[in-house]
Amino acid sequence: MNAFIIYKGKYGATHQYAKWLGATVHYPVFRTDEVDGRNLSTHECIVLGGSVYEGKWQSAKWLRENLSYIKDKKIFIFIVCGTPAENKDGQDEIARRNIPAEIRNRCNIYFLRGRMIRKNLSWKDRLIMRLGAAFTKDPKEKERMNDFDEVKRESILPLINEIQKIQNQNNYKTTPNATLV
Repeated sequence: MNAFIIYKGKYGATHQYAKWLGATVHYPVFRTDEVDGRNLSTHECIVLGGSVYEGKWQSAKWLRENLSYIKDKKIFIFIVCGTPAENKDGQDEIARRNIPAEIRNRCNIYFLRGRMIRKNLSWKDRLIMRLGAAFTKDPKEKERMNDFDEVKRESILPLINEIQKIQNQNNYKTTPNATLV
């Protein structure tokens, strides 16, 4: 099965997940600026990842621009963000605002926790975080604005398992039973 992993991130968490995923399922990994949808005509499956920055999924623009080329393919989406798994409403909102309705219900969408280390942020991003924390009244939301690093290999296991089901249906040989490479 011909497939690609395409991603866009800002501070490295999305890139790390894409590399782990590519090594495990044996798909090549590219940044969104390296792939044009017209080049995907022979590919049956697209894995598209991106981080969320200021509420915007970084790969949303690429998806909109290339939707006509990939809409009939099997699409897996991974969204790297700080939104906790228990905040399903927040995750649903991110998906609704960033993934076109015509494919949203037929994609497999996975939310993966990212990282936010203030000292690694640009001065502009540190300022945005500081202002956001100052205007946020919800203590749980303020707590989420502290440093965290939840980038873990095991987070991609559900995505790997689903990709491997598709590979097995197409008689594509890969690492069995979601063994992390």
